[in-house]
Amino acid sequence: MKRALVIGGNGTLGKAVVAKLRDHSVEVITAGRQSGDVQVDMTSTESITSLFETVSNIDYVIVAAGQTHYAKLEELTPENNMISVQGKLLGQVNIVLIGQHYINDKGSFTLVSGIIQDQPIEQGASSAMVNGAIDSFARAAAFELPRGIRLNSVSPNLFVESAEKYKDFFIGFNPVPVEKVANTFIQSALGIETAQNFKIY
Repeated sequence: MKRALVIGGNGTLGKAVVAKLRDHSVEVITAGRQSGDVQVDMTSTESITSLFETVSNIDYVIVAAGQTHYAKLEELTPENNMISVQGKLLGQVNIVLIGQHYINDKGSFTLVSGIIQDQPIEQGASSAMVNGAIDSFARAAAFELPRGIRLNSVSPNLFVESAEKYKDFFIGFNPVPVEKVANTFIQSALGIETAQNFKIY
């Protein structure tokens, strides 16, 4: 049986991805900062290394997590901008850099970015920046991964399930069901494509 590690597996997106993986008879291990089968701090390379040392025989690594900071540009400081850089961008990059040495042959990494890199919102500059960087990293790094390992990213729209909560920020957006986004994560993880940025808008 194939095994998947889903980081952020207890969130809205993560739960949907986990359910889809199990539909495909994939054994799932979830990880989160304070929840999941194992814990990981994405801002710590030591924590990421410990995660891969603890969880062995992994075919698919899927990230459905990453903290970003939202603030008006005039209030965005270099310090709080680093919340996005360390929490979502470098966290995912380091999962690939470290995880490539542990993941099984012909395995895959799937990272998460987001729509506001293409359709900006107020207070979203920091998040938009890291989303674009994640896609660029995935597209370029995929060609250098060894042992047939694949790497893609998924850039989702606002979820239908979260639309009411965030409607004042995502003005006029057309939300998508989280199930549709989860299907794309499955396509990325279990399919054959690499160096792809899947956009679900």
